[in-house]
Amino acid sequence: METGVAHATAAELAYLGDAVFELLVREKLLREGVPFRAINRRAKGYVSAKAQSTMYHRIFPSFTEEEQAVAKRGRNLHTLSRAKNAGVSEYRHATGLEAVFGWLHQRGNTSRVEEIFQMCVSE
Repeated sequence: METGVAHATAAELAYLGDAVFELLVREKLLREGVPFRAINRRAKGYVSAKAQSTMYHRIFPSFTEEEQAVAKRGRNLHTLSRAKNAGVSEYRHATGLEAVFGWLHQRGNTSRVEEIFQMCVSE
């Protein structure tokens, strides 16, 4: 990506964060030994806008001030697209969570990415 960390738009961070989060979910399911034929179905339970919105609300207080600012940038992003099975608010909060994952990934902060991911998937 040509843009640096400081110049990445919220849309770029969320786009990258979506991929980072999806990869982490796939790795988690494979480690758990989920049968290959069931992986996509199980992954949807983590990567849907509804699920990510719930995660956002649960872990937002655990974010640093910088992470909260990035999450809010992502959440406030105005886009023409939206999730098929989620409301606008859920979609925006999911985008905020993805933006944090993208921002941390761009900074190379893999330990924090993993820490936040564990918060997301623990219940």
